[in-house]
Amino acid sequence: MASHISGPSAGGSPPQAVNKITKIAQDYQYNAAVPLKYWLRTAATLMREAQIYEREGHDEQAYLLLFRHAQLVLVNLSKHPDAAKDEKDRKALVAAEKEVQKNLAKLEVLKPRINKRYERYMQLMRERDSRKLSLEFNMAPEQGERPVDPALSGVAKPLEAGENQDLAVRLAQSELSRRATVRRTEDDNRRAAGVWGDWESAFKTDKKSADKDLSQRIQDIRSNIDQTQPVSQTQRGQKPILRETTSATTAYNYPTVPRQQALGPPISSGQIAIRDKNAERQPPPILPPKEHAEPHRASFIDGAPAVEPPPLPSKVSAVPALPEKVQSLDGGASTPSSLNPASYTFKPSAYLENGSPLRSVFLPSSLRDRFLSLAAPSTRRNLETCGILCGTLVSNALFISRLVIPEQISTSDTCETTNESAIFEYCDSEDLIMLGWIHTHPSQTCFMSSRDLHTHSGYQVMLPESIAIVCAPSKNPDWGVFRLTDPPGLKTVLNCTQKGLFHPHAQENIYTGALRPGHVVEVNGLEYETVDLRPKDARN
Repeated sequence: MASHISGPSAGGSPPQAVNKITKIAQDYQYNAAVPLKYWLRTAATLMREAQIYEREGHDEQAYLLLFRHAQLVLVNLSKHPDAAKDEKDRKALVAAEKEVQKNLAKLEVLKPRINKRYERYMQLMRERDSRKLSLEFNMAPEQGERPVDPALSGVAKPLEAGENQDLAVRLAQSELSRRATVRRTEDDNRRAAGVWGDWESAFKTDKKSADKDLSQRIQDIRSNIDQTQPVSQTQRGQKPILRETTSATTAYNYPTVPRQQALGPPISSGQIAIRDKNAERQPPPILPPKEHAEPHRASFIDGAPAVEPPPLPSKVSAVPALPEKVQSLDGGASTPSSLNPASYTFKPSAYLENGSPLRSVFLPSSLRDRFLSLAAPSTRRNLETCGILCGTLVSNALFISRLVIPEQISTSDTCETTNESAIFEYCDSEDLIMLGWIHTHPSQTCFMSSRDLHTHSGYQVMLPESIAIVCAPSKNPDWGVFRLTDPPGLKTVLNCTQKGLFHPHAQENIYTGALRPGHVVEVNGLEYETVDLRPKDARN
């Protein structure tokens, strides 16, 4: 499922009309065979990205994601067969529908702003064409002056990721610090208001009447969009981004990292390809005992422990304002900042084989060595180790800011995560997006096995930019960063129904390197944390 469009989010691209954006938003494949809980995590991922784009002032991108979320939840998930089978999934669906209800108001606010910008752009284009025609017939060529192309202007300055690594690091560190402050402030405010644990009241509603009301509202919005002025000739050459999300059920469980339901395309459909069928018959995972439930955390910059910031006050009177020139949909104020993420946007640094752009992924250069040091005890015993790469979105680029080591069971050739709920709860509590995974090949070479390919298909369906890092410390080369080709790799793996643990795929060119000249940029100075969710006795 495509999670972004190249126009509004890439910077310096022509604005698009609402009807064009909604067509792209609905251009994904829905598969009811994928469990509802995975689709709910997909919807949560869309919401998390939409909120970031909204804060950064990317109206078109926020609208696309909010509309896709509404369409997915109201049109497809409301009819999912699991909604009538599992009480937990049904409650989660009700919560998602309530989220849609709030988002519809945001869509109504965004719509006129997007159309106004588009109409202004079209007016400038008509004026430019008129002046160009006049110059061709009434003026000498040397007297003509090329008009400014409004498609190349805007608040956000487009940047090349590889050429602006230092700025990228500063932007990320500044924005991540600001978000952490906001999150802690909001937590303090909730505690002060005594609203913790009151979430269940959100589910006390008349579901049938709510479904009818929400469905009617989304139909009204779509009806209004259909009445929008048709797209002009200048946009007909633009192709919507298509990302297929079909999947096939296999018995893989290595490592299973679907999105957490609270805030989850995109994870969903690929996850069915890597989950053990027997897991559905087991009781929900139980969090570790209290003596090791608290994860081990450490901050690092280029491999050295970072100085932890001083603790924040227990209560803060107000939430920090948004950056300059960024307005929230509720009219919130803004404050100036030289590192305003809304003032910059990183261009796509690579493209899928189908032509769809890939946002840049910034990888801390010391993270791999840190992971290998954590994996060393298992590596010495010829056991694999896996970790989850988490991060966030800033200025249309993805930054890896957290290395999470989940509870796991390993052999010399496999590694299975356990206690999935701990991973999901942690990512939700920290507002993180899963950006890929990293694992060791203790005695094998650096390559993507068939098992690795099936594992990674779940990540890449969730997020096209997801990466797989393979570390083979005893071989040369000793590491690599990979992604599935699309096409043919992603579809080939998702449609594979072979039962063997390791098996060949007839299709060639299934995966490719992702490190520059791909979309991954390794940078120095980017802070990150390591969080070890394993029991203490499993870390040595």
